[in-house]
Amino acid sequence: MNKQGETLLFIAWAQALVATMGSLFFSEILGYTPCELCWYQRILMYPLIIIYGAALIKKKKEIAFSGLILSGVGMFVSIYHYLIQKVPAFQSAGDSCGVVPCNAEYINYFGFITIPFLAGTAFIIIFVSHVVMIRQKGENS
Repeated sequence: MNKQGETLLFIAWAQALVATMGSLFFSEILGYTPCELCWYQRILMYPLIIIYGAALIKKKKEIAFSGLILSGVGMFVSIYHYLIQKVPAFQSAGDSCGVVPCNAEYINYFGFITIPFLAGTAFIIIFVSHVVMIRQKGENS
């Protein structure tokens, strides 16, 4: 594996680690109870630390393919969750989300940065890093 591929794997791994630590900070330190969609995003994010970490340690980006799938699905879940929070036409869907409504906003920095926005940004960074890694492999073949 070349240096650029290793850097991209590290970016994906570091982003997954930061996102995981952030979600644990919000729930365990600040006491925010995750809604149902937040749990789905956690289920998709947490394994990425192990997947990209293993690929980085073994220096084999091929074993990280499942990370592309998880981050892609997570990206769409986060976008949907963000739409539930911010678009009035979607907000009624968030009321039936379980104990904690999915349209609740624990944080709202600058009027648009919410927890699903942060998770979506992390998933996008991971997904794009992986796609660039795949394209780079194709160019080097």
